[in-house]
Amino acid sequence: MSFSALGVPETLVAALTTQGITAPFPIQTATLPDTLSGRDVLGRGRTGSGKTLAFSLPMVARLAASTGARRPARPRGLVLAPTRELATQIAATLEPLARAERLSLTTVFGGVSQNRQVSALNGGIDILVACPGRLEDLIKQRLVSLEGVEITVLDEADHMADLGFLPGVKRLMDQTPKNGQRMLFSATLDNGVDQIVKRYLHNPLTHSVDSAESPVAKMTHHVLAVADAESKRLVINELASGTGRRVLFTRTKHQAKKLAKALTATGIPAVDLHGNLSQPARERNLEAFSSGSVKVLVATDIAARGIHVDHIELVVHVDPPAEHKAYLHRSGRTARAGEGGDVVTVMLPEQAGDVRTLTRQAKITVQPQQVRPGSAVVARLVGEVAAHVEPAPVAVVEAGRRGGAPSRDGAAGGPSRRRGGRGRSAGGQGGGQPGAGSGGQGGARGRGRAGSSAAPQRSATGGSRPVHSTATPGSGSSSRGGGVAMSMGSSAGRRRGR
Repeated sequence: MSFSALGVPETLVAALTTQGITAPFPIQTATLPDTLSGRDVLGRGRTGSGKTLAFSLPMVARLAASTGARRPARPRGLVLAPTRELATQIAATLEPLARAERLSLTTVFGGVSQNRQVSALNGGIDILVACPGRLEDLIKQRLVSLEGVEITVLDEADHMADLGFLPGVKRLMDQTPKNGQRMLFSATLDNGVDQIVKRYLHNPLTHSVDSAESPVAKMTHHVLAVADAESKRLVINELASGTGRRVLFTRTKHQAKKLAKALTATGIPAVDLHGNLSQPARERNLEAFSSGSVKVLVATDIAARGIHVDHIELVVHVDPPAEHKAYLHRSGRTARAGEGGDVVTVMLPEQAGDVRTLTRQAKITVQPQQVRPGSAVVARLVGEVAAHVEPAPVAVVEAGRRGGAPSRDGAAGGPSRRRGGRGRSAGGQGGGQPGAGSGGQGGARGRGRAGSSAAPQRSATGGSRPVHSTATPGSGSSSRGGGVAMSMGSSAGRRRGR
């Protein structure tokens, strides 16, 4: 079914077509007829299933058709999001649609000065994308009012519950008109999300496209068992050395920063993403990763939700997460929109019991494989991810699947491998660089295209120094190469707050 057949106005259909979006995802097909007619809707589906566009289209369409007027500091549409990264991503999706209907848009979240936010609000805005904390601060200062809100969206409501934001969400919702349209999107209804639904949504229609507990069919899971910490370090270097984008997850901020520095020092440019970074540093590092100037992102769970970067080929759990929901959210950075992807958990002997429990609760069936630095299993996995040409090798055990398997936003795919492009390095700290060549220690193997990828990638600023926390990818903020869309256009501008 086309967007036009679902009732989306032609101006918005044209805006979608310009972006190469021509067919709706299941969550959009299910919800758009109801949301476009003004009904309250509860949409259940994991991040990556297309929820952002599912609520962006009806919000823009209905506000454009509304008789309400733009007024200073009184938004007509409100989207609440749990993190500043997700708020920025939502604004990037909304901006071209809002521009097509001549609606103004801005974002509000913390970590930056509120002066620009207040200036934007006073200039009159139609749609406000906000995190609860900063929005409450502005309301207490009487710098913004929610009395004119016609449509309210709660995105990633379960994550807001996990972060303890629901009391603030309730206070904000209490200030919006009771007769306004409300949409709530969440992967689960636990931790009080069900109470939000009962209290604020009026006779909502419920649409579910997947279960939060069901893994993605085309996502292949691997558990690599290593003998000790040193073997783990070298195997991680190997996994990070492929040609495509990959995300490495650690449990702590300190570990993320340390690993990004260590990888960069061995010739594998990497950036980190965690709560200790300032907002400008977060944006620089995300832009470096999304533009492709840096291929490796080392992150804590802050990146497990809301951040969408195209063509992430591999997710590595450097540290297995504490619980299965985090595992699924982390893993969801790859294998989006029905595409394939690989997820690797590196396991020390003492973690075997925890990993077994984790995969069982996540409904993943996978047989651990014993590996060591330079192992053919690891080399084939890196080669498979980089090329996306060969079928999965016999030694790699694919995940079993229980439950539904929805389409997911984004795409995963890598460059084709050319003949003669396979090279071996004699080392490189256990992680060979793409292309032919030799050097270093550890006997790792790397693959790439001959003559084009033999040298390690340079940092975004030029040279080979570490770019974590300080990378400056360029002056632009739009996504290049299918990365995170950071641009919010002339309406949203560069205004950010919490």
